[in-house]
Formats: sequence, C-alpha cells, structure tokens
Amino acid sequence: MVEAIRLPSFDERERALARAGYNLFNLFSEEVYIDLLTDSGTSAMSDRQWAGLMLGDEAYAGSRNFQHFESTVRELTGYPHIVPAHQGRAAEHLLLSTLARSGDIVPNNMHFDTTRAHVQHVGARPVDLAIDEAYDPESEHPFKGNVDTRRLVELLDGPSGAHVPLVMVTITNNTGGGQPVSLANLREVARICRERGKPLYLDMCRWAENAYFIREREPGQDRRSVREIGREIFELSDGATMSAKKDGLVNIGGFVATRDAGIAARLKEALILFEGFPTYGGLARRDLEAISIGLAEATDERYLAHRIGQVRFLAGLLSGHGVPILRPPGGHGVYLDVRRFLPHLGADQLPGQALAVELYREGAVRSVEIGAIMFGDDPSPAARSMELVRLAIPRRVYTESHLRYVADTIQRVWDRRSTIRGLRMVEAPEHLRHFTARFAPEPT
Repeated sequence: MVEAIRLPSFDERERALARAGYNLFNLFSEEVYIDLLTDSGTSAMSDRQWAGLMLGDEAYAGSRNFQHFESTVRELTGYPHIVPAHQGRAAEHLLLSTLARSGDIVPNNMHFDTTRAHVQHVGARPVDLAIDEAYDPESEHPFKGNVDTRRLVELLDGPSGAHVPLVMVTITNNTGGGQPVSLANLREVARICRERGKPLYLDMCRWAENAYFIREREPGQDRRSVREIGREIFELSDGATMSAKKDGLVNIGGFVATRDAGIAARLKEALILFEGFPTYGGLARRDLEAISIGLAEATDERYLAHRIGQVRFLAGLLSGHGVPILRPPGGHGVYLDVRRFLPHLGADQLPGQALAVELYREGAVRSVEIGAIMFGDDPSPAARSMELVRLAIPRRVYTESHLRYVADTIQRVWDRRSTIRGLRMVEAPEHLRHFTARFAPEPT
C-alpha cells in the first residue's frame, strides 16, 4: 500500500527536537519525512504475505501456521529444532540466558546493541574479534565482517577459553557497517570451534544479504544460488538467532534454531515462561505465516539485487558529493564516517548524535548514531575507533526519488558542516542508553 508523508516545517522540526530531548528515537513518526532509523520491522510486506495473514489458524497449540513456519525454516537452514519468538532480542534472551552465565566470555565478530546487552545481562563479557580492516572506514576489503581467527584461537586456547560457552558470528556485521562474512572465514571459524568443542551460533538476521555478497565477491561462488550458499553457512554452525524483521520481511517475529535437542528442550522451557507456547512463541499465528512467506521471498535474487542496489545508489550519490562514508557500502544501509564529517568536534561533544540531529533538522531525515553513545560502555580501543551514523534503508519501501532527497539533505549539511555544534548528555539509563537518553545542545 502507499502512505502519504508530510515534510514538517523547520519550526516544527525544532520543536520536535526539543520535545524529544534531541534523541531521534523519541520523535513521533508523523514528525519524520524519510525514516532511516532502522530496517528492522519497517519493510513493506508483499501481496502474498498480506494474503497469508488472512489464513491465520489462531489455535493455542499445534497451529498449521507453525507447521508451515517450521518446515520453511528447516528447509532453508537444516536446523532440526525451531523455537519461535516475538523478535530477535527475545531470541537472544532465550539463547544467552540458557547457555551463558556470570563470568563467561562470549566472542563475536561484533556484537550489536541488544546482543551485547543480553550477554552483559547474564553477567558475561562480550568480546569483539573482527579483523582489523573492519575498523578502517576507508578500507575496501570485501569481507570486513570476518572474524580474526588468530585472536579467536588465542582466546579459546588461553586461560579464558574454559569460560567461553559459545562463539557467535553476526551476518552481516551491523555494527561494522552491514559488512559481510566470507564463506572461507566461516569455514575456518567452524573448524576452530569444532576442534575445541565450542558451539558456533549465528546471528542470521541478514543472512540472505550476506549470501548475496558471497556469491558476488568470493572466488568460486558465483555459480551458486543464494539458497545454496546459505545452506552451507548454516551447516557450518550449531544454531542461530533470527530477527525475522530483517531478512524475514515482516514487521514482527523471530526464532532460535539449534541442532542440539537438549538445548532445544531448555529453550522451550524458557519460551513457555517468557514468550508463549512453543508453537507460537509470543506471536499471533498469522504472523508466523507471514514470516514463512517472507523468508522465502528474501532469497529472490532479483529482490536482493534491487535491495543492495538501493544502498549502492545512495552511497554513490553521497560519494559523488565528497561526503565521507564507510567503504564499501554494506547490505542494508549507508554509514556516514562522522570523524571525517565533523573533525572539529571531539568525542566528548557526541559528534555522531550531533550529526544525526542535524540531518533531521535539515530535512526531517531520521537516522541513528552508532558510536560513543550506543557502545560507550565497551572499553576496548577497537570499539572506540569508529563513530558512525547509519542510514538504514527499509526493504521495498522507498523509491529513487526518496533516496535523492536524502542525498540532497546530507549534502546541504555537509556544505555547512563547520557550523555544527556538539551535544551533551543530560539523562541516560544504565544500559542501552541510546534508546531513551536525552541530550541538549552545547552552549554557544
């Protein structure tokens, strides 16, 4: 369907920013013209998905929609045990509260915000092990989501190895710019984990985009389908968490999948306590039907070419204006390199948030900071080496003209970048502060 959108006036935008405490999460949707805050749950569903919603079997137990959902996930992944959940962070909660304990260490290429928070919630420590190129915004490395396998071996073989209950890999790597992980790297990570008896779990929420990049960039993969590449990815791992709000093309839903029947039983016990019965997992059964259809549609290579093509189109417009972005463009959005965009602002002036606020002030474009605010509690030097603003493009929503408007808005901000002032944080919770913190402009 189509939706009318309205550009708020400059005065309306200023009032909205003040009311929201200069946190774009606090804006009302009608105050936003182009919404690139996230690609999670913001996709447009297809006619087949909408039709599927009309076929909801809302039985509490044993719904036929769950049977369709389960068979679809099994067909795509090969995982035998599928546990539905209402979204990806619920799946993370189920997995990490089941496998991790206080004092544990959970390595990943890069944890995203909710994954990191769930690791910390159980008293464990998240460790990011992406390759060095992942932290260089100007590097053109084709697989900047790769795990540094040397560091992974050092961790697992060192004195802390006994405290690693599982290894995770996020595909694509959202924190690092939507960058893919190569099949060769996943094979090596799987070998390392298998030899040391460590289960390997994926955050597979953008797996189809990752498989598309593998087919496009990795030698010897160009004749394979996205589904074939995806199936090998899953065969290398012991299970996965999934936010179906990304490569499931739905507005709500997710799951945990595993090969281990014992872990599956424990997951289902937690599911019944926190989410719902194992054949609906906190979702209306009609939503399970929409996920089943969306998971299949996300593997359509014409769709993927258009979806990733939109990201490249916006990246090309910005690069043509000289705007500094993270290279190469990733799978689900364009990431502005804040340090090169606003070199006159220091870290204590929250330049990422300041830039995101300025994009809204200029053209009512909503984006999100990925940097000192989102990951400010991570003490590692690597985590502090990048400051980004993400422009996440919803799937099947915006047209070329919308993206041109975004590029024009950013160019105008770029042209007056030296005038942008910093922000200061005036209110924040202990965890996941970027969602609800409040800010104020620096005094003139």
